[in-house]
Amino acid sequence: MNEIQVQGTVAEGFEEVRQEFAAVVAKERGESGAQLAAYVRGRRVVDLWAGEEVSGESLTGVFSSTKGAATLVVALLVQDGVLGLDQTVAHYWPEFAAAGKGGITVRDVLTHRTGLVGAEGGFPLAELADDRLIAKRMAGQRPLWRPGSAHGYGGFVTFAIVGEVVRRVTGRSIQELFEERIRSPYGLDLYLGLPEALEPRYLPVLPWQAAPEQQAAFEANWVAPGAISPHSIAGISYNFSFFQPADVLDFPNHRIVRALGQASGGGVGSARGLAALYAAAISEVDGQAPLLEPETLAEFSMIHSTGKDLVGGERAQYALGFKAVGMSYPFLSANAIGHDGSAGSEAFADPITGVAYGYTRRRAAFGFHAPENHRLAAAVVRAATASA
Repeated sequence: MNEIQVQGTVAEGFEEVRQEFAAVVAKERGESGAQLAAYVRGRRVVDLWAGEEVSGESLTGVFSSTKGAATLVVALLVQDGVLGLDQTVAHYWPEFAAAGKGGITVRDVLTHRTGLVGAEGGFPLAELADDRLIAKRMAGQRPLWRPGSAHGYGGFVTFAIVGEVVRRVTGRSIQELFEERIRSPYGLDLYLGLPEALEPRYLPVLPWQAAPEQQAAFEANWVAPGAISPHSIAGISYNFSFFQPADVLDFPNHRIVRALGQASGGGVGSARGLAALYAAAISEVDGQAPLLEPETLAEFSMIHSTGKDLVGGERAQYALGFKAVGMSYPFLSANAIGHDGSAGSEAFADPITGVAYGYTRRRAAFGFHAPENHRLAAAVVRAATASA
């Protein structure tokens, strides 16, 4: 088989990152199709890609990495003083108070502490693609646990709830505000609502490839009859009334999802777009001031929810809207912010080192997690630290 060619550039001092990226794509035999980008203090230092059909300008579904973009919109509104984190959702959206939800705050929603992870009976695709339809269903839902007592990941619904609050406060959607205040001013290749004119650049997410024993274990634990009830907490969160687990990976491959840019997981972008998003959050980029002021960054990077996640079962740490990625990557600082996505995308920023990182895969990683991110991110941070 021909050697997989790594395309793109790295700045002086970041040659090790190229070597690590080459090793990753060689191990995968180029089948994933991957992009890697990184900034240090607002300067792009890594811009790499490899794999069949993949270029630096290719776009693909970034799944829950979308949540980082949506969180930055919320952070700007808090920074502007127009949205209160400790105000109840029902203060802005009175219908939400139904079924015992009157005390839930915006902060509770952003930290997955509401007991709201989906809708009993699930969402058909046309509803799941549309934040407004999700919000309408969630207004009448009763929490699955006492709000504030535990956390559980609301993968599809969290930012539909936040988005309705944003709409009530501003008269605009998260998607519109992201375009006006973040994507367009910074020229980001990251979209919450992909214009039809850009559809030719979209590469559909491909299903994962797994060893037979891996796939058998996954099917036994997730797919086999009786493995997970669609009425369980996990089944409701993953929308199992309509989806099988692998269907999640096909979510952005539907044009309605890409067009509406569902704020919890419907974003489309590139590694360049993800890295530039986080660079803009913490650093001056091309003469433009950082999006987040120090006080806002400190608030949104503070760890709020830790320990067992009632949806995923694993220990998961959340800041406000973001994941507390420093808990997953110990070479990052305690106040690093970011979010990953189901197919293996990853994006984060570390305000201490000034590193902003973005990674995408075209072929989904097995088990919804791409372990190579640890290796690649560590190489970026080592190079950034050595060149400081």
